[in-house]
Amino acid sequence: MKKAILAVIAVFVGWIILDFIIHVLILGPTYEATKELWRPEGEMKMWLMYLVSLLSAIFFVWIYYQLIPKSFKNGLIYGILFGLATGISMGYGTYSVQPIPYVLALGWFLGTVVETTVAGALVGWIVTEEKTEEAEKSN
Repeated sequence: MKKAILAVIAVFVGWIILDFIIHVLILGPTYEATKELWRPEGEMKMWLMYLVSLLSAIFFVWIYYQLIPKSFKNGLIYGILFGLATGISMGYGTYSVQPIPYVLALGWFLGTVVETTVAGALVGWIVTEEKTEEAEKSN
């Protein structure tokens, strides 16, 4: 369980850093050019965004911890597939119903895939199968 908690913290921190890079540094100018679509900065609920990120990290790690055989490779594959599934709906699903520029749809899609791939690598690296004494003796 300690590894799962550590993985949640690592994924959450990784996502915060990547969110800054993706949404501030890369997509920031596009958000500025479409500011009529967003809440004014003073009205943004950043506490809610951080809570959403934390809860997402908890569920991301929990799914891996409970359902997926533990290995770096499986974590990486999980992260990629999770990112493709959620990135398509976030980027292109939103693009289909809101007047956002295509560059935002693409950025949200690719950004989601990058973030979940990194998260999958982190969880696969941190949460590994515990070796039993018998397995250690046979090695």
